[in-house]
Amino acid sequence: MKPKTNRVFVPSLLLLAFGIVGLNTWLAFRSINSLVRSEAWVDHTWQAIDQVERIMSSAKDAETGNRGYLITGDQKYLAPYLSARQELPAELKHFQELTADNPSQQAHVHEMDAAIGRRLNLLQQGIDLRRSGSVDSGHALILSGTGKLEMDNLRRIADQMEGVEHGLLIERTAVAKSSSRQARYTLALASCLDFLLIVVMLRYFVRERHMRVALERDAERLAVARAEAEERADEVRSLNATLEDRVKRRTAELETTNRELEAFSYSVSHDLRAPLRTIDGFSLALEEDYATLVDDVGRDYIRRVRNGVQRMGQLIDALLQLSRITRADLSREDVDLSQMAESIASEFKDQNPAGNLTFNIESGLHVHADPRLLRIALENLFGNAVKFSSKIAGPTVEFGWDPDQKAWFVRDNGAGFDMFYSDKLFNAFNRLHGDKDFTGSGIGLATVARVIHRHQGRIWAKSSVNHGATFWFTLG
Repeated sequence: MKPKTNRVFVPSLLLLAFGIVGLNTWLAFRSINSLVRSEAWVDHTWQAIDQVERIMSSAKDAETGNRGYLITGDQKYLAPYLSARQELPAELKHFQELTADNPSQQAHVHEMDAAIGRRLNLLQQGIDLRRSGSVDSGHALILSGTGKLEMDNLRRIADQMEGVEHGLLIERTAVAKSSSRQARYTLALASCLDFLLIVVMLRYFVRERHMRVALERDAERLAVARAEAEERADEVRSLNATLEDRVKRRTAELETTNRELEAFSYSVSHDLRAPLRTIDGFSLALEEDYATLVDDVGRDYIRRVRNGVQRMGQLIDALLQLSRITRADLSREDVDLSQMAESIASEFKDQNPAGNLTFNIESGLHVHADPRLLRIALENLFGNAVKFSSKIAGPTVEFGWDPDQKAWFVRDNGAGFDMFYSDKLFNAFNRLHGDKDFTGSGIGLATVARVIHRHQGRIWAKSSVNHGATFWFTLG
């Protein structure tokens, strides 16, 4: 069973259980009350019948005592009569109270009260005659039959009263039996419902227990899996720590190696300049002082030697510049890029006074960077743009901010390059054009890339052959 279903089912089951138990209790209480009332009415009827018999018994006692006195004249025979005379009103009143809800019995009560009164008066008349010595008059009164008639009347009224009560007794006994059957049925139905409810709840709780046991087992398995995962995580953290330590050591070793290589490159480049200057000086002396002593082939050899030496000098200068960029400290400050670009462009125009070179430089550009290194980068980018657009009519170099790329750019309309080789653009000594087309050291763009990387920036390019090139760069 799903947890959401459980949250609805359990309260609903409990509410249903409370409802069934409450309904059963109410039905049982109602049935028992009905049974008790029925039994009470049966008892009440029996009390009424018994009270009628008491009245008649008292009347008979009065009759018997009176008769004994009239025959013997002995006062002790009057005791039952006197007792009955005192008790009959109270007994009659009690019967009247018992049958207060029955109008027919109330009428019988009044009728019996009058009959009892007449009978007692006759008895008293007999007693008075006996006391006055008129024994014959007393016998005459007895023999007149008036007393017997009154007594028969009393029995008739008592029979009517008992008949009414017996009729009620039959009805109330039937009602009591019906109430008893209803109570038994109600209790049986309530017991069945309670038993059914107990079975349903027992089944539910057994199922819940099974689910709880299953959940506990799952929780134990989950705890074991979690412990294993934590153990694996500790192992991974330990391996990461070891790996980080190894990476730090390797990085330190690589940095040391790079510094040693840069120092070696700088030293070699610097040391090579002295013999190159010597070769250049002596080759110049040969060309100037001994040119007439050799033929044209010799002069060509001397010229080639000098060109090679000058070429190597340029390469050494470029390597030294690249090495200095790597070794130099970075000192940032606010730089007016537009002004710096204008200055560089002016220098290029001075170097090409006869050309129709055009520079379009966006004004108002500023950046926080090292001005010395940034100028080297811009000089190389502008130099490349000027060099590769030197063979077309109307060469144009643009510099500005590209809002789409969110980067500065240097664009020319020169020879361009094949994007297939774009991944080699910023590697040292990787050139996309030969010396016969465009001379160069192959260090310029590598120098620019190193400057940009020292500023935590990025540089990239896009071009097509004979349709110019655009270089974008950012500075961190």
